[in-house]
Amino acid sequence: MINFEVKNLLGEVKLLSPFYMEDERGYFLKTIEKDVFKKWGLNVEIQEIFETYSKQKVIRGLHFQTKDPQTKIVRVIKGRIHDVVVDLRKGSPDFGKSLDVILNDEERNSLWIPAGFAHGFEVLSEDALVSYQCIGKYQKEFDTGICWNDKELAVKWETKDPIVSDKDAALMSFREFVEKYGGL
Repeated sequence: MINFEVKNLLGEVKLLSPFYMEDERGYFLKTIEKDVFKKWGLNVEIQEIFETYSKQKVIRGLHFQTKDPQTKIVRVIKGRIHDVVVDLRKGSPDFGKSLDVILNDEERNSLWIPAGFAHGFEVLSEDALVSYQCIGKYQKEFDTGICWNDKELAVKWETKDPIVSDKDAALMSFREFVEKYGGL
């Protein structure tokens, strides 16, 4: 049996290890416990939950909302991903810095991504099923991002010749984001 553990990463980005118990029947997994999260200062007023299915070599991101950014809790249900976040918070000492973490279905960890961070991932396994739990309302008109291969951010993607949507390929550069918004 493993109890909840929380590890600080970049800014308020946290790696969450869930409550996990396994026996001959299978396993039991608890990814959120409001009181435990509250002790760590994490508000879990979930607005929406969704999941994505992606094939190997797919890169999604780097996404965020310019108005009322969402906090996200990201977990891999099946597969293995290279998850990337970029601090876009105006005035943050980590502004423009990125962090990458491997998430997979074996370790069952979640990544707590506070409001004000861009988020994206690449699929390293044959395929991946990724769950998002979002705090804050999704607002399509403010949904945007920074291009996954922005030279200034210099994220070290593992995938060569990735599969990227037309929308993601046309996202702004980090420099354009700074000039237009100055931060979140």
